[in-house]
Amino acid sequence: MKVFHDIYDNLITPENLLIAWKEFKKGKIKKKDVLEFERNLEDNIFRLYDELKNKTYRHRPYQTFHIYDPKYRIINKATVRDRLVHHLIFNQLYPIFNPTFIYHSYASRLDKGTHLGVQNLTKALRKVSKNYTESAYALKCDVQKFFHSVSHQKLLQIIENKIKDNHFLWLMHEIIESFKAMPAELIERERERERERTRLRHSYWKPNLPNIR
Repeated sequence: MKVFHDIYDNLITPENLLIAWKEFKKGKIKKKDVLEFERNLEDNIFRLYDELKNKTYRHRPYQTFHIYDPKYRIINKATVRDRLVHHLIFNQLYPIFNPTFIYHSYASRLDKGTHLGVQNLTKALRKVSKNYTESAYALKCDVQKFFHSVSHQKLLQIIENKIKDNHFLWLMHEIIESFKAMPAELIERERERERERTRLRHSYWKPNLPNIR
């Protein structure tokens, strides 16, 4: 197994931060928080570089909001500054761990994606069903609340097995431990509040329906 050493200093350079920024902002250039960060881009990049270099960087709290897509989800959004660091780390970890992923994993991978997944699924269905002459079955499943329940200790251990650089591991620890999962009872309480807000919005609207012309 290949092990990587002394990667931190070369990773956190202002040049790499700028490269990560250009990649990160694609599709987000009209977002208010992205525009605010870019307004003083050079100052923000060098301030972030100094924090990473001196190991004074601290991940900031997440913004929590609720969406339906279509099922109800609680989203935890990091600041632009922190998401830039996430992107920087992704650029380092991806080439190290991507070769270890199973072939039929298509999300967030170069030369993969939805279209290839659909193509390969079609081939598999045709083969299993003997050219659609027999029934074929698929198991659809998901790990419930994966990002809330995954072991931080185990995740860090997997990274430590591949990367022997205490500075980089410090940064990984800072980022991974920045996310504290909401207890299950609080999640359910938030869901109930959202359901109540939805019910009230609908009840306010119903009396107006007869007035529509």
